[in-house]
Amino acid sequence: MLTVVRGASRLWLLPALIAASIVAVPLLAVLWSLFAPDSAGWQHIASTVLPGYVLNTVGLMLLVGVFSLLPGVGCAWLVAACEFPGKRHFDWLLVLPLAAPAYVVAYAYTDLLDVSGPVQSGLRELFGLGLDELAVTGIRSLPGAAVMLALVLYPYVYLLARTSFARRSHMQFNAARVLGVSAFAAFWRVALPAARPAIAGGLALVLMETLADFGVVDYFAVPTLSTGIFRTWLGLGDKSAALRLAALMLLFVALLVTAESLSRRGSPDPRDQSRAEPIRLEGWRALLAWLSCALPVTLGFLLPVFVLTLYTLDGGLLPGRGFADLSLNSASVSLAAAVIATALALFVSYSKRRYASRVGELLTRFGTLGYALPGMLLAVGLLGPIGALDRNLTGWLRDSFGYGGGLLLSGTTVLLVYAYVCRFMTVAFNTVDAGLSGIPPAMDAAARSLGAGPLHLLKRIHLPLLAPSLMSAALLVFVDAMRELPATLLLRPFDFDTLATRVYRLASDERLAEASAPALAIVLIGLVPVLLVHRIGRGMGNERSR
Repeated sequence: MLTVVRGASRLWLLPALIAASIVAVPLLAVLWSLFAPDSAGWQHIASTVLPGYVLNTVGLMLLVGVFSLLPGVGCAWLVAACEFPGKRHFDWLLVLPLAAPAYVVAYAYTDLLDVSGPVQSGLRELFGLGLDELAVTGIRSLPGAAVMLALVLYPYVYLLARTSFARRSHMQFNAARVLGVSAFAAFWRVALPAARPAIAGGLALVLMETLADFGVVDYFAVPTLSTGIFRTWLGLGDKSAALRLAALMLLFVALLVTAESLSRRGSPDPRDQSRAEPIRLEGWRALLAWLSCALPVTLGFLLPVFVLTLYTLDGGLLPGRGFADLSLNSASVSLAAAVIATALALFVSYSKRRYASRVGELLTRFGTLGYALPGMLLAVGLLGPIGALDRNLTGWLRDSFGYGGGLLLSGTTVLLVYAYVCRFMTVAFNTVDAGLSGIPPAMDAAARSLGAGPLHLLKRIHLPLLAPSLMSAALLVFVDAMRELPATLLLRPFDFDTLATRVYRLASDERLAEASAPALAIVLIGLVPVLLVHRIGRGMGNERSR
């Protein structure tokens, strides 16, 4: 009997093992490159451009971190702790920049602020200046790239900090005020230290997205590890050197994952759960709070969307057949990834609930590491081992069965979907696991006492209750896959364009007006999960407050 139970528990480790194996393939390929002999290309890179790649990557992460903290923490405090006109609207408006990929915002601002753009042209015409008297070109620089990334990434800090500030200790904050401390001093000395773990967690997410960025730094010609991998793989054709760069990027990922994990350990759990009275702002203070919240929303979402809409309508570049083909390509691979990732996340979460074990927990954590891995790293990590497997498999089919076709995996959408599932399965798992944890264990026990088996229990009870979570998980994966750029550029089949790759190609050719329609479509599609996540987060916060 004991042997049967052990065998069943091992069987329920299979979903977590599959998820861990999916992530292990690119990671092991990248790590294995460290033991390969140095190529001539790697020696050249290490002695010339590698220091620049590392310094630019670190500098970009530092600048984006600082630029994201200021609006993220400041707006979170104003919305969570203060009362001023428009507060309820800013509560969800401040999340909207997450819907706009950073590379789309960068394209819009570059055309808007370029030397020949409408802003500088209008200023020269207004003040009667010549081209040599007013020609500001600083946006295509490392600080400019940091600003573009911060405009769309600060909501990660805002969301976590807002939740922490909303749950701040009423007793501690009021005690500081009674002792004569000003509202700002109480924020600085009481509320901010208590929210440090949440802010650190949001900052870690911002830095992960910064490390993974390719579209902005490539367009602004800022050499980072991401652009270095792309140029080494496709430009130099040196796969070994590209994998070495990916291994260096993996070191940054490990540091960020560790920092994020440590920040969650320090999360406070105050016993005082009473709701603090909001700080009422009036007069110029209320106006300043309104402007402080309106500025990041306007710069990070409203202005880029306005520019893209204007270019789309003015140029008569409304969606046509080519746009429909791009949308179909994007939707097909994204839908496949969403279905696979959600199904796998369901079985991983259910197996963890059914048979909890230390081994299963470790496998689950490893299998959900993919979101921290940049798309560029996943792409180069998959091309090597999957390409070798594909060549051997095709050769065996040719020798054994006379197969006369090409490669089965490489150069097809299979590898692209694999990368999407590997990268975004974390999103699906977190959503499904949160929904499953809301189902009382007593319901499972009651069903088992009536003779229901595990699969019958999943089908008749859990699936109906999990339907909203499953739909949310699939939607989040679908939209994230629609926006993914670096992995799609390297892994897509020949002559297979998506909305993201078409925007990248047109923008690289300085055809920003033609790129406006697909770019606007990506932004509008991204609105759905952003608002959904905000609604879920607010619902969870309200539930806790009760």
